[in-house]
Parts: sequence; C-alpha cells; structure tokens
Amino acid sequence: MPSVINIRPTRLEYIRTKRRIVVAKKGLKLLKLKRQALILEFFNASKTAAALRSGLQSELVKGYQSIRMAEMLAGTMRLENEAMKIPQISKLQIQVKNVMGVSIPKLEGGKSNTTIIEHILELPPSINEAIKAFQNIHKMVLDVAEKETTLRKLLYEIEKTKRKSNAIENVFIPRLQGAVKFIIFRLAEMERDTFIMLKTVKRKMGEREQENIQREKEILAS
Repeated sequence: MPSVINIRPTRLEYIRTKRRIVVAKKGLKLLKLKRQALILEFFNASKTAAALRSGLQSELVKGYQSIRMAEMLAGTMRLENEAMKIPQISKLQIQVKNVMGVSIPKLEGGKSNTTIIEHILELPPSINEAIKAFQNIHKMVLDVAEKETTLRKLLYEIEKTKRKSNAIENVFIPRLQGAVKFIIFRLAEMERDTFIMLKTVKRKMGEREQENIQREKEILAS
C-alpha cells in the first residue's frame, strides 16, 4: 500500500479507502474461520495418525512373530525360497483430495496378488499367516505415511494462514485506517483554509464596496 504522503486527500479516495477496510475485515474474518477449520482438521488427523502408529507397532510385533513361527514350522530355507517367489507389489498411485484449499494425497495401489500364491504353491499355513501379516503392515505403513503427509501440509497451511491474517490485522488494516485519518485531517484542513479564504475575500469585497460608496458620496458632495 502507498504511504500516507502519497495518498490524495479527496472524498473519493476517502470512500475507496473505507471500502477497502470493509473488504479487508471480511477477508480477515474468513481467514480466521479457515484457520480454525484447519486446526480442527489437524487435530482430527493427528488423533488418527497416533492410532495408526500405535496399531502399526502392534502389527509389526505380530508380523515378526509370524516370521519366527514360519521359520520354526517350515524352515528357514523354505521361507526364503517362497519369499523369492512373491511377485512385486503394484505401483503406488497418488490421488489428491482438497481439504479447505489444501491438497491432501491419497495413496492407492501397492498390493500383491497373494491368493494365486496361496492356491497354486500350496504354502504352509504358517507362511500364509506371515504373508497376510505383512500385507496388513504394508497397508498400515501407507496409511501412516498418508496421515503424516496430511499433518505436514495442514500445519504448513495453518502457519501460512496465520501469517496472512496477522499481516492484514496488524499491518494492512492499520495502514488503511491511518490513511483514512490522514484524509479526514487534510479535508478538514482544506475546509478551514477555504473558509478563511472565503472570509478574507468577503471582507475585501466589503471593504471595496465601502470604498466605492465613500467615493460616490465624495463625488455627490462635490
């Protein structure tokens, strides 16, 4: 915004500045509402992420226990041999959803077709259990990664919105209000100057009129 010195002290500029203050206050209110909604979304996502992390820890423990059980029942060589035959998981696909103007990633894919392995290779139940356990772990890892990314993006947007609202509330609006005060002061000053000038002109016109009357009297007397 231009400095107060560069503002034209006119009534039109006064009206425009007052309108800008109204618009700025409305924008500030919307930014604060957005920030509140983002904070609420952040806490909800944080609770979900915490639950997922806790669940992931439990599933990891179960997963490694299933691996040890499979080693005991099927043997290490058999387990390693079957692990080599598991097909690679499909590529991840990242979908994007919009939450209060924030692009949140949605991870999809990353699955492997283990039903074929189970039926064709006729794996021992212990190995099947291990595969299922780590399939579940894989899905939970993706869910945790998704939520962690969501939290980072929401936190960044919260800070960004806070900076914008602070700039409007503490810098932009005060400058506009200062400009309004300056325009009011200058208009009042100009009005006083105009009033004084009009009084001076009126006085001089009165004096001139008196001089003309006096001159006419002198002419008539002579």
